[in-house]
Amino acid sequence: MRTIYLYTRYERFWHWFQALLILLLLVTGFEVHGSITLFGFEQAVTVHNFLGLTWLVAFAFFVFWVFTTGEWKQYVPTSKKMVEVMIYYGYGIFSGQPHPCPKRHDAKHNPLQRMTYLSLAAVLLPFQMVTGLLYYLYNSWTDMGITGLSLGVVAVAHLIGAFAILIFLIVHVYMTTTGHTIFAHVKAMFTGREEVEDVGDVAEWEKKNPA
Repeated sequence: MRTIYLYTRYERFWHWFQALLILLLLVTGFEVHGSITLFGFEQAVTVHNFLGLTWLVAFAFFVFWVFTTGEWKQYVPTSKKMVEVMIYYGYGIFSGQPHPCPKRHDAKHNPLQRMTYLSLAAVLLPFQMVTGLLYYLYNSWTDMGITGLSLGVVAVAHLIGAFAILIFLIVHVYMTTTGHTIFAHVKAMFTGREEVEDVGDVAEWEKKNPA
């Protein structure tokens, strides 16, 4: 094993800032729906709206950062080693097998992570933000020329998106425990440094079996 500097300050800031926003949005969102009581309905609505707009602005900065730094390449989906990764998480990890796609600077995410994170960033998060904005701007729909759309449909769609994000969050927290130690991945997101197998600098799995 050797230690490499894998995650920049901005990546770590974005990771934890977004995690905090999502948790608070989930809490206030459930209160708005009457599932819990914490802030009070009106305060929960105010906080939820503010957090949602903050998330939208922060996400725009993230997209800008991804494309200006070339980090978008980390999210390009690939079929290389996909089956091996799925077998590893389904069986190999429990029998002590090495990860088929060790992390490297040019390949921070394995094929399964790439597919998941791309779906999250390009589909689920925009869906949640758009439905949230429509909900927030309901009183302005007429001025915006929006007709034939039901607020109830938007509310249900936003709720479905929230549960999808909650499911992702639960699975994501579990996956953070699958490093060589239970807190290795979490520690890396604080320090930026990850312990990886000492098998060279280039992500060899990227070079093999071209799709």
